[in-house]
Amino acid sequence: MDFIDQLRALSSRIANTKDLIQTEEATKNAMIMPFIQALGYNVFDPLEVTPELVADVGLKKGEKVDYAILKDGKPIVLFECKKCGGDLNISHAGQLFRYFHVTEARFGVLTNGLVYRFFTDLDQPNKMDEKPFLEFNILDFKEQDVEELKKFAKAAFDVDSILTTANDLKYTRSIQNLLSDWLNNPSEDLVRLVSADLLGGKRFTPAVKEQFTQITKRAFQQLIGDRINDRLRVAMTPDSGVSIPSTPVSVAAATPAAASSEEGSEGPAVETTAQELEGFYIVRSILRELVPSKRVFMRDAQSYCAILFDDNNRKPICRLRFNNAERLALGLMVGKDEEKVQLSDLDDIYTHADKLKATVSTYLA
Repeated sequence: MDFIDQLRALSSRIANTKDLIQTEEATKNAMIMPFIQALGYNVFDPLEVTPELVADVGLKKGEKVDYAILKDGKPIVLFECKKCGGDLNISHAGQLFRYFHVTEARFGVLTNGLVYRFFTDLDQPNKMDEKPFLEFNILDFKEQDVEELKKFAKAAFDVDSILTTANDLKYTRSIQNLLSDWLNNPSEDLVRLVSADLLGGKRFTPAVKEQFTQITKRAFQQLIGDRINDRLRVAMTPDSGVSIPSTPVSVAAATPAAASSEEGSEGPAVETTAQELEGFYIVRSILRELVPSKRVFMRDAQSYCAILFDDNNRKPICRLRFNNAERLALGLMVGKDEEKVQLSDLDDIYTHADKLKATVSTYLA
């Protein structure tokens, strides 16, 4: 399974279970350990991932950090964990600060199982920064976030490579936050700056400030809206050379013509559930041995999710019939016919891997 598909599958599971997680220990077991494992580390090998790593820090004896990823017997990444949804204020990372100082680890992670904040020592050597250079939200991430996170994977881990981009990431994130604040609430300094030439020497009175604050806010929003619309127009223009991303999204449309005659041409908006997304990623991972993941698509409809090869209605792979959460079913394609099989849980999809591969193989012939 591709790294991004592993993260998406984990994201779907966490979205379904996060409200049931009440303690720090449960958060570690259900969320953080699977995250570390997705990075390629064996969480059951203490020579690779050590829980409750102990060190003496000055007069404090027996200090512990929740997890340490090791390389050649030395810590390279430290994790301090809070319960699911817990506060990640830097003031709550005391152990991480102290342990960072006395080990050779260059990276510390503060997490509550949903958000992962990555720190290093850009400001002062061997002293963990107070601001993270990278923040990853398992429930809301972009492909660029995954590319940065991938640098921490076991197969790619390289301290110098991460540090090379860490400084830029840190300041890029800060600037993005500042621009986001300005978008919703332009500062007085910004309003003064953008209105200076327009006022022609007039005084910047409270009334002028109020007027130009609203104008600046609208100008920001219209500019961004115009840029988005321009990108959409280009993407939707035939032969534009721009491809629409294949990431599955919720849709509000008629069922594809070849998908099923069960659906009407119109109907209420279709909402893709986390369970359906996880099933889609499982199918993708099974077929990854045969074809690139980007050739496997999902189209959601009222009664099922159609999994298609090359986004082609005439090349169905299977159908996820998950509308009844208590009775999951998988529709396997046998020629033009559908064979419905019951699933006890999503992992049962793996038991039908051979049939899924066989179906795709017919499209490759």
